Amino acid sequence: MSSVSMRLRGVLLASVAAFLSGAAAAQAGPYSALPAVTVDAPLPKNRAAARPPRAAELVSRASNRPSAASPQPAQAPGVPGALTVATAQQALREIQQTPGGVALVSADAWKNSTVGNTVKDILDYVPGVIAQPKWGDDTRLSIRGSGLSRNFHLRGVQLYMDGIPINTADGYGDFQEIDPTAYKYVEVYKGGNALRFGANSLGGAINFVTPTGRDPFANSASLDAGAFGYRRLQASTGGANGPWDGFITASTQAADGFRDHSDGHSTRISGNVGYQFSPDFETRFYLNANEVRQRIPGSVTKDSALNAPTQALAANVTGDQQRNIDTVRLANKTTIRFDNTTIDFGAFGVDRHLMHPIFQWLDYKYVDYGGFAKVTDDRTIGGFRNLFVGGVNVINGEIDNKQYVNVGGQKGALTSSSLDSSKNISVYAENSFYFLPTVAAVVGTQLLYATRSRRDRFLSDGDQSGSTSFNLWSPKGGLLWNIDPTWQAYANVSRSAEVPSFGESSQGVGIPTIPFTSILPQRATTYEIGTRGRRPDLTWELTGYRAGINDELLCLYSAFGNCNVTNADRTVHQGIEAGLGVALIKGLVATGEQPDRLWLNLAYTLNDFRFDHDALFGNNILPGAPRHYLRAELLYRHANGFYIGPNLEWVPQSYYVDSANTLRTEPYALWGLKAGVDNGGTYSGYIEARNIANTAYISSASIIDRATPTSALFEPGSGRAVYAGIKARW
Repeated sequence: MSSVSMRLRGVLLASVAAFLSGAAAAQAGPYSALPAVTVDAPLPKNRAAARPPRAAELVSRASNRPSAASPQPAQAPGVPGALTVATAQQALREIQQTPGGVALVSADAWKNSTVGNTVKDILDYVPGVIAQPKWGDDTRLSIRGSGLSRNFHLRGVQLYMDGIPINTADGYGDFQEIDPTAYKYVEVYKGGNALRFGANSLGGAINFVTPTGRDPFANSASLDAGAFGYRRLQASTGGANGPWDGFITASTQAADGFRDHSDGHSTRISGNVGYQFSPDFETRFYLNANEVRQRIPGSVTKDSALNAPTQALAANVTGDQQRNIDTVRLANKTTIRFDNTTIDFGAFGVDRHLMHPIFQWLDYKYVDYGGFAKVTDDRTIGGFRNLFVGGVNVINGEIDNKQYVNVGGQKGALTSSSLDSSKNISVYAENSFYFLPTVAAVVGTQLLYATRSRRDRFLSDGDQSGSTSFNLWSPKGGLLWNIDPTWQAYANVSRSAEVPSFGESSQGVGIPTIPFTSILPQRATTYEIGTRGRRPDLTWELTGYRAGINDELLCLYSAFGNCNVTNADRTVHQGIEAGLGVALIKGLVATGEQPDRLWLNLAYTLNDFRFDHDALFGNNILPGAPRHYLRAELLYRHANGFYIGPNLEWVPQSYYVDSANTLRTEPYALWGLKAGVDNGGTYSGYIEARNIANTAYISSASIIDRATPTSALFEPGSGRAVYAGIKARW
């Protein structure tokens, strides 16, 4: 066992013991109530009339799915709410001030009614988000066509956990550190709408938010099991005692996998401890730790994916290819609230060890650290409401990068070694001025300074040392109209800029040599217009956007069958994001104040991504994303908590996997069915069937510049599967 793994296990055990003892004391000890924490500072009477309808009045959750249970209180009864971590309703109040595509997915959309073991289960009903499972927890995710060239890791979307960066300092992200059982809601900011979160990328940002000891049902235990040897055990505990509160959740899971050589197991823990100095001053410390061990079955040919989907690529088996990660993340966030102004600030540090035998044995040790500060000011100026958000983010990191010959999954001779350093400082500001009581003009900007530096320590194949720096400015402007308390319309124009990571370069026989120091940042200008709303029996979202991109990071060349990512000239990303939730029938069996209902939920995404008069590929379609993607569910729900209904995942048209547009996937339709009981009380349970027809399909594909019929680019989707789970919470 590695020393990092031993340290991680020690941290896990010590943290569990500390949190459990603290939580027990918090629950058992006498509770001295603090004054109630309010979301907004009390307003003078002469200001009340100037306030437009709040976004919290608009929706109770951004997901179009009906609640899986009765509405829950924002915090535990008799316990003041947390100041550093917003409730779902408070988070919606902030996110719905954005004049563009955003979403907030509450945990009751996935936590109690589905196996919920990947990020796809969380985000599948968010229009504009394409999540394609690969193996284990790994998922290929794209928002508005972000990161289409990324065949491994994630880029183009910035991931956060409780506002703390998950991506490495040079931009890479992974989903193996995501634990769907741990979160109370997930925020999605699409594209330039992530500015008020301090992010700036084509895809935007996703923030996974954990509960605190002040939330209801802090204590829980769940057990899930099902197809392909899947099993998971999860437990959490928490509570509050006077100014203190604490929460911890841990899960351990394992699976044999649908495909050969795809078994894996993981242990994950997340927790926090908060202290309220006063109702307007709180600090909170966070811990997150993960140990993931996962074998990789590999991409195969189209024929193999459709006709022998359980088979692994032979090279992955002989090389015992794996992706193993140990992570420890520590952070602090402090919030101070004044009359009209709230200040948040904090710092974080992440120690990550990637042990990754693939074509070579990758041994990468990451250390990332940084800090943040944010001010939110909501006041009336000259009789008009004005909301200002501004801040600064710093994320720096270093990668101790070593690669060895992979000898059957063991380290051989050293083949490369370097020390890679990244620094990023961003300053952002956004101001919403309500020139009418229900209409706001929104302007914003971000300044980003970033550096990338490599010191080569393996010089027998030449010196690949080098450094580069970037100064980028991204403005934004838009309008937000609260048409009535249930309905909003919005429009905006935004700029985004993505700094390349160390993985973007080109080198090989017959292709240009382009070092990472010559890769330009990707810049985009996006136009967006849309509407969203929620009424008792109807929810909707409809957004259209068009992005013109210069120097998009795409696959223009390949060597040894692997994509080399460099800058394209001009590309276009445009699409439609549509969500609908509607009660088709009410009062089938039960009538009264809480009638039963038949609820239809739809999430549709139209993707149109192309080269724009490219010298190599003309106006070809960009590979890697389906043109149409539909997720649908028809769910009967009774007031007693019983629910049952079918669901559909439909890709009606194949998509290209190469920039030359010569090789496609195949269209598919997957039917599922789930049933369960969840009345918002102590116990809940579900049973879920997926891919009932046992359809052979391609769930994900790597991309390349020019493919052949025998190119190994395809990841087969899982066959027929049944899962079941039970949960207790109190």
